[in-house]
Amino acid sequence: MIEEEIIRTCLAMNANGLNTGKSGNVSARNEAGFLITASGVAYEVMEHSDIVQMDLEGGYFGATLPSSEWRMHMDIYRARPEAAAVVHTHAPHATAISCLRADIPAFHYMIGVCGGASLRCAPYASFGTAELSSAMLEAIEGRNACLLANHGMICFGRDLAAALALAVEVENLCRQYILARQLGIPTILDDAEMQEILRRFKTYGKQASEMGSQEDPAFLPPLRRDT
Repeated sequence: MIEEEIIRTCLAMNANGLNTGKSGNVSARNEAGFLITASGVAYEVMEHSDIVQMDLEGGYFGATLPSSEWRMHMDIYRARPEAAAVVHTHAPHATAISCLRADIPAFHYMIGVCGGASLRCAPYASFGTAELSSAMLEAIEGRNACLLANHGMICFGRDLAAALALAVEVENLCRQYILARQLGIPTILDDAEMQEILRRFKTYGKQASEMGSQEDPAFLPPLRRDT
């Protein structure tokens, strides 16, 4: 049941150190629009009735108010048809960098998991506003994650597990970037290398059965000998 998956994702978000208390929110697309966590409900006591159905025009159903950040979720689903789940967190390292209002450059090739050669930071706007959602959409264009200035991060994936995994990766990248900057100025990978990395990421994490005949042979897995 999708409501149960959302609750499990919320609990995992806190267990992974991406959130504390009631901050952050999670949603998943469905045929009627999307389901999103309720406003101000602690994840530890959250029940199925605390997962709110919304449509893609900004309407909600039932007596429970949706998260105050419902607009960002809705706008991602409207703008990005590949998005099936959204995770928004106030993860400590991501939030710390967002307070600098700075993009994270390609200091590590894994920045490519965000969909491009940098992790962008959206300009500041008050939480829950149309202005914040508009800034977020611009920062996440061509990406699947971004920082939100003086706020946190948001990311989406093909399902709840993928969105949560990406949020974990983004927080880890932010932590690594902070550590690197404490040691000095990290060397940034150039655009040509990042384009190669992004090309390779098209097969990254795939099993042989998932790779089509059109995949670049340079990045195909080694030959299996026991068949």
